[in-house]
Amino acid sequence: MATMINISSKYKDIVSKCSLIHSGSPAVYQLKPKTETFGTLTRKTVGEKNLNKTNKTILLVGETGTGKSTLINALVNYTMGVKFEDNIWFEIVEDEKRCQTESQTSDVIVYEIFGFEGITVPYSLTVIDTPGYGDTRGIEHDERVSQRLLDLFRSEDGVHEINAVGLVMKSSENRVSDRLSYVFNSVMSLFGEEMEKNIVALITHSDGMTPENALKALEDAEIKCAKNEKNKPAYFLFNNCLSTERTEENEFGLETAWRVTERGMKQFTNFLETSTAQKLTTTVEVLNLIVRLKACIQNLQERIEFTEMKQKEAHQTQEALKKHEQEMKDNENFTVEVDEVYKVKERIEGGLWWLVFYGGAVCCTVCEENCHYPGCTIAWKPEHCKVMKGGHCTVCTGKCPVSDHEKEKWIYVAKTRRVQKTLEDVKKKYEKNKEESGKKANLLGNLEKEMRDLTAEKNQLLEESYQHVLRQEQIALNVDSLSTHVHLDFLIEKMKEKGDTEKVQELEEIRRRQKSKKGFMAAFWYKLSKKNKGAEENKHE
Repeated sequence: MATMINISSKYKDIVSKCSLIHSGSPAVYQLKPKTETFGTLTRKTVGEKNLNKTNKTILLVGETGTGKSTLINALVNYTMGVKFEDNIWFEIVEDEKRCQTESQTSDVIVYEIFGFEGITVPYSLTVIDTPGYGDTRGIEHDERVSQRLLDLFRSEDGVHEINAVGLVMKSSENRVSDRLSYVFNSVMSLFGEEMEKNIVALITHSDGMTPENALKALEDAEIKCAKNEKNKPAYFLFNNCLSTERTEENEFGLETAWRVTERGMKQFTNFLETSTAQKLTTTVEVLNLIVRLKACIQNLQERIEFTEMKQKEAHQTQEALKKHEQEMKDNENFTVEVDEVYKVKERIEGGLWWLVFYGGAVCCTVCEENCHYPGCTIAWKPEHCKVMKGGHCTVCTGKCPVSDHEKEKWIYVAKTRRVQKTLEDVKKKYEKNKEESGKKANLLGNLEKEMRDLTAEKNQLLEESYQHVLRQEQIALNVDSLSTHVHLDFLIEKMKEKGDTEKVQELEEIRRRQKSKKGFMAAFWYKLSKKNKGAEENKHE
């Protein structure tokens, strides 16, 4: 068993505050960082922050199994100055087998490493880990990771600038899997275009050779990222065997692995030192817009459907009056049969998930509309919902105050019922001028006006949604194409019905650009398959 006598004097103070995971060569110790939660996030801190010293922030993203945890531990050991000859290894990331609850309750963990400035790098490190992208928990989990990042970027105690986004992938990755495409697409949708030069590939499980397979996978996925002097994706190499037990047979190979990682760390930390930190103002705006865009178009679709139902009712009334003009004159009790439109509240699935998610819908009780459904799982109350801005809703027709909204386990649903209406009922509904209520011409005229007003309302809603799409296209590094693909189809269809050829062409061009990206369809089918699988599992529960 390792003892203090065997440990280099420079690590004795650190070891005294650690727990031994296992002795041997190297001896492996678990660091005991200060752990705190803020909002829905977890922060683990080693050392004390010095406000007078520079800090660099890294966001790590990759699919499950790429070795992010090992990479984080390697970053910590490099920052602390640990060498191969020291025969010691420290871990800040807890093994999930030893800490089962951690991975289930926190999607984003912020690691801070302070107090080692000047040993190998002149700055401290903040590493943001986003575990579980593309794992077995499905699309809903991935979307919650994005929501967590938004919480982190918006929080007063959170992260407000990033020096590098590290896309973690294995050196052996020889093709762009559907899952990998989905991960890349999800990450790209989080940032504004200024982040491109800060995105780099962190290649794990490397033997030090040029990772031809991984680089081809990156190029096939058409990832917008920093470029090296050869105009290829900027990348850094790391090995994952640094804490492996050493024997006479493998010691030379493990020392080589250390050299590969040390070189990769030196190159990467040099990149961090020279890179310009990107403020996350645009990122927050993009993430908020993604939420609002989804909510806006979902609400738009429901409002258009409701409008079309009202148009059908008015048309039926109009046709009945024209068809039975003489009968209407002779019979004061004349009736027409129409599909009357109305709304009801219907119960939905909701409730508490994992102690931090509250499923439900944010609805406006004045407009009787669904402002954020589905997808409102982070907000506990309407005022916490991302569709609210400046104390008002950005989605409902009246842009009503937050106080007019509720978050409950029900939504508004538009329905029709077959009813008979008397001529007097029709007059009351469609005539504004009571003095002329007996004039059929005025009644039909009001019906015509009603139809025109409903068409104008549809056009206004389409224009609002169209502007949302253009705004996100303008500021995003990569539009959240997987989420907006179906929305684009809907908008294109309705713009065609409207006859707006120019907007149809522009929307089709956006859709064409999405589909032309080699990674898009793979990512799209991955997301679709995950959703279908989840729906099938829920059906059998």
